[in-house]
Amino acid sequence: MAAAASSGQGAAKRLFCFGLGFSALTLAARLGARGWSIAGTARTAEKRAALAARGIAAHRFERGARLPDAARLLAGFDYILSSVPPDAAGDPVLDEHGADLAAQAPHLRWVGYLSTTGVYGDRAGGWVDEASALEPTGERGRRRVAAERGWLALGEAAGLPVQLFRLAGIYGPGRNVIEQLRAGTAKRLRRPGQIFSRIHVEDIATVLEASMAKPRPGGIYNLCDDDPAAPGDVVAHAAELIGIEPPPEQSPDDAALSPMARSFWDDNKRVRNDRIKSELGVRLGYPSYREGLAAILRAEADATRSGR
Repeated sequence: MAAAASSGQGAAKRLFCFGLGFSALTLAARLGARGWSIAGTARTAEKRAALAARGIAAHRFERGARLPDAARLLAGFDYILSSVPPDAAGDPVLDEHGADLAAQAPHLRWVGYLSTTGVYGDRAGGWVDEASALEPTGERGRRRVAAERGWLALGEAAGLPVQLFRLAGIYGPGRNVIEQLRAGTAKRLRRPGQIFSRIHVEDIATVLEASMAKPRPGGIYNLCDDDPAAPGDVVAHAAELIGIEPPPEQSPDDAALSPMARSFWDDNKRVRNDRIKSELGVRLGYPSYREGLAAILRAEADATRSGR
């Protein structure tokens, strides 16, 4: 996979992540391998212990449980990433530590907030880009719009170099339709004309690195691949790759879906990613789900051969 220019060259190499989840940890693994110091937050003691074993200092944080001595802790970092989702009361990071982040403005080089393409709402299969109106269809999307505005407002008021990243559906090693097929949990859902965009987690890290190397305060970027596709097509392709029959097609209206999973079907749109290419110089390693799923299988094969 072709990465953008390294953000570590000539820069302070310290990143703090509010929320060390799938995307943040993928970025952390890359930067940690290059000598960056990584720290962040995790809610459970078990996850904090697992992160400590990987050399990542993880602190407890959630609404009502502020970071202890936050001003001193955050003063040691030049790059901040937040992937903590908003709750019914708002954005927990902004509410608990917005003032602490503002106080660090003179030395913060980059602040990133991971949002979602759900802020655009339903476009009946039409295209959206970063200039499209924000018309979320559900409560989670409305919370994200409010959180985005809060981060941009903090950036403007405090002089923080805040940039927003609107992520499509995320997949990657350990979190993909191949795993679901093997576990027998994959559903081959189809609704005529329904399209989703998606993004490989390594390409998320590529975009974040590129932005770190070329920050633009107030910048907004869609993170998705080049090939919006029907979810049932992705499931069928994955089944073909591993040599099994795909599950039978069914309508999402008839499937037993969680409320969150069902909410994704309220939106139907195609997401443009031109800005990450033209402004940040990103070349996607996985321009469609086909390359992404094939790479996952190659990595599995390599691990098996090496005995891992």
